[in-house]
Amino acid sequence: MDGGGAMLDEVDVRHRLGLDPGTPPLVALRGVGKVFPGVIANADVHLEVFPGEIHALLGENGAGKSTLMNVLTGIYQPDSGEIVVAGYPRTFSSPQDAIRAGIGMVHQHFKLVQAFTVAENVHLGWDRTPARVGAAMLEARTAELAARLNLAVRPEATVADLSTGEQQRVEILRVLSRDAKVLILDEPTAVLTPGEAQDLFAALRAFVAQGNAVIFISHKLDEVLEIAHRVTVLRAGRNVATRWASDCTERSLAQMMVGREIVLTDMRTRAPGIAGPGAPVLRLEAVALKGVLQDISLEVRAGEVLGVAGVAGNGQRELCQIMTGLAAPTSGRVLLDGADISRAGPGAVATMGVGHIPEDRLASGVAAGLSITENAVLREYRDRPVSRGPWYSPRAALDLARRIAGAAEVVVPDFAMPVRNLSGGNQQRLVARREMRIARRAIVAAYPSRGLDVGAINMMMRYLTELRDQGVAVVLVSEELEELLNLSDRIAVMFHGRIMGIVPAAAADLDDIGLMMGGQRRDRAA
Repeated sequence: MDGGGAMLDEVDVRHRLGLDPGTPPLVALRGVGKVFPGVIANADVHLEVFPGEIHALLGENGAGKSTLMNVLTGIYQPDSGEIVVAGYPRTFSSPQDAIRAGIGMVHQHFKLVQAFTVAENVHLGWDRTPARVGAAMLEARTAELAARLNLAVRPEATVADLSTGEQQRVEILRVLSRDAKVLILDEPTAVLTPGEAQDLFAALRAFVAQGNAVIFISHKLDEVLEIAHRVTVLRAGRNVATRWASDCTERSLAQMMVGREIVLTDMRTRAPGIAGPGAPVLRLEAVALKGVLQDISLEVRAGEVLGVAGVAGNGQRELCQIMTGLAAPTSGRVLLDGADISRAGPGAVATMGVGHIPEDRLASGVAAGLSITENAVLREYRDRPVSRGPWYSPRAALDLARRIAGAAEVVVPDFAMPVRNLSGGNQQRLVARREMRIARRAIVAAYPSRGLDVGAINMMMRYLTELRDQGVAVVLVSEELEELLNLSDRIAVMFHGRIMGIVPAAAADLDDIGLMMGGQRRDRAA
């Protein structure tokens, strides 16, 4: 569709993709609708993906992208419309039906068995897995597959011990191994380095060159323009446009997604009357953790944003756990306003005024089965007015949840429904606003913009600058160097559990940061 709702000419589409006349789409969604209680997730959505095509699907958080793909993969049943595969209408009653029809999906939230090894996860439920096979053979088969698909994994590693980025690569490898004809990727590069993303893109191009297709869901508009042939934009569950990627710009895509112009600015500039960084609030002194972190010494000042850069899996998760009381250092000290909190525990650290936006919101930020109300008041359920002594007030909890959701600009049709029913972006905004309420002294934000659309990213960064300007010490962990440069006062670079250097953001050199991310140490004083 173009901006006026007309379909792109299919003859032209086939011609530009180098297909024979009359070639049917590998998959088509025609007039698909899906309604949940109080929410129209999809309404009369059309999407066609042809052989040899990488088709990007864009939209704000909550625009209906994930719901549409869950319909296509048999997780949800459509309330209206039809699914057509290779020219034939199909009904998928389960994800297994979709997989058998050649449709596979890598979800934004991982679906791996944490206690299994990488090799075991890759081969789990796969009809090509030998009936009798040992661990060594599984690992060898996985290593061979990973090398062929340019995805670096450790076949023998237990998934629970992997970083988020490493787990994402295992998910991608597991689905690619099933020989899907249509591969759906939901934010596949969110936890990949630029180099790893390029390796993935090479694998995807080789995949579609064999007559397959990819549906690519991402909020990284530069990557969409690089990898996609066509782009379909959804807004509020409805089609907005389908365009050739070559006819689009990042700005035009952003405007179609949110319905207004988004201006991203350098947020390091403080408002008039707002003082710069003050005294140290959070300090780490020679901290080590189980061989993962080594000799970490840094401080974060009041009214300062300290950015933490590095490739996923270099100790960032453990650093956040140390700062928020989720883990105790094996040596060294963690100080909050001079008080030793090294072994205080997460509850006490939160009570002392330290908020935490974790890197995996579904695993660590929310209790997926609890209601939106219960998740929103999770940090304050013991306090007045939610609780008075031993008595919990559901009405007061609902009032507080409504205020938090309103501040987060999250539209909630029913506060009693499980929080997992919210889109990932809405979960993230709700968690961020909840944590901001307790972050009187410091907040640790790990990849807070991961999986968010351009408008929501701008909002998230505003949240953090609000805290900074209130004198809160902010730790921002991110793999997006542009994000760090636009928001941070100083940037610390991690490699293999060590700080390679700390530099002022205003004078930061990207090449210098890249060298530190690769392990080259420089003077840490900044």
